[in-house]
Amino acid sequence: MAQRTKKVCTISYGCQMSERDAETLTAISAESGYRRTENPEEADLIIINTCCVRESAENKIIGKIGQLKKLKERNPYLKIAVAGCMVQQPGILKRLQRRASHIDIWTGTFDHHKFEELLHAANEGQKIALVSSDASDTAEVVPLAEKGKLKVNVNIMYGCDNYCAYCIVPYVRGSERSRPKDTILKEIRTLVLNGCQEVTLLGQNVNSYGKKDKFPYDFSDLLKEIDTIEGLSRIRFMTSHPKDLNDKLIATVAEGKHICEHFHFPFQAGSNRILHAMNRDYTREYYLERASRILKEVPEARITTDIIVGFPGETEEDFEMTLDLVRTVPFSQAYTFMFSKRSGTVAARLPEQVPLEIKKHRLQKLIELQNAKSLAWRQKMLNKYYEILVEGPSKTNLEQISGRTRGNEVVVVKGSEDLTDTLVNVKIVSANSWTLFGILD
Repeated sequence: MAQRTKKVCTISYGCQMSERDAETLTAISAESGYRRTENPEEADLIIINTCCVRESAENKIIGKIGQLKKLKERNPYLKIAVAGCMVQQPGILKRLQRRASHIDIWTGTFDHHKFEELLHAANEGQKIALVSSDASDTAEVVPLAEKGKLKVNVNIMYGCDNYCAYCIVPYVRGSERSRPKDTILKEIRTLVLNGCQEVTLLGQNVNSYGKKDKFPYDFSDLLKEIDTIEGLSRIRFMTSHPKDLNDKLIATVAEGKHICEHFHFPFQAGSNRILHAMNRDYTREYYLERASRILKEVPEARITTDIIVGFPGETEEDFEMTLDLVRTVPFSQAYTFMFSKRSGTVAARLPEQVPLEIKKHRLQKLIELQNAKSLAWRQKMLNKYYEILVEGPSKTNLEQISGRTRGNEVVVVKGSEDLTDTLVNVKIVSANSWTLFGILD
């Protein structure tokens, strides 16, 4: 009698870095005989890869962990692993274990190379936790993404040394360390052979790639070499910290063949006083100069950004400076956030916390401004032709397909699912603040 195929369902929260970690853990479980499923009801293994950037995200994850207890009661053979940034926070593991005794594996961000051992121990009936505190002992794990996967995130570095006052990342992902160029190139070449057409190079600050490790090459040099890989259609990267964005990188994007003309370039606040309190290490004037340089050298560039409102001590005058910067720089899109305390960060302990109602009001005002600007930006694209990489059926209409331009704009068109994974030309016929709608050329 044939042995039943075991299945793994992976649930990921948070950023692209977290998504990449989830892909890694899924690939490791595949090496142990598990096949992916999107349905937790039919899974033999459920992996929850967690995020801890905001406490609201933590509460959502804890709720999800609690819901899975019912599945465990119905299927005692089900194994559940909880991994990632939330588990990595100092002192939180014991609290989580007390609240969720049904979890089989607890592991943080530095122990992916031991996940297969943890899984084996869990299958032998053990409850096990492994959360190393030192990233320097981490062995690199580079399992391949699934064959035929169109888009893949590729880590080029780990950790962060910037210590922005509001951010927990340096405390849960360790200090900055870059992967050697040859390792990255080998990984991407193999991904392309397995069907990948687009890679997104990930780092908390890709612009500082190789600096701390004293590599004889920098991020621009890495991009140029990746751009020569045959069969790769598109190269993206994030995130670009403003303080390290140099002219060489801008020129590399301008001259690149497959490097997408998209800069995710967070400014976070428009006031120098707040930027200093955030420990962002640049000024408003510097940011504006860099944005102007991007648009001068790469006229077709799309600039997207992150913005936080209501940081401790932010006055109406400070907030108005943020609005003014949004009016000045033609962002195609902005990801806007209301400051919330993140335990373990400097900002959580700062005085002059802004009242919730004021933060809500400022956030709404900012969203309305950027939505109007995003719509105006997209309306300028009407009746023009753009190349999109088709990602699959639209989430809202199965008779439509969706993809992205090189500038990372989402485009929805009427077309067949057979076009998935192909590059097609589309004429833009309508738009809203977040989406373009087109017809196939």
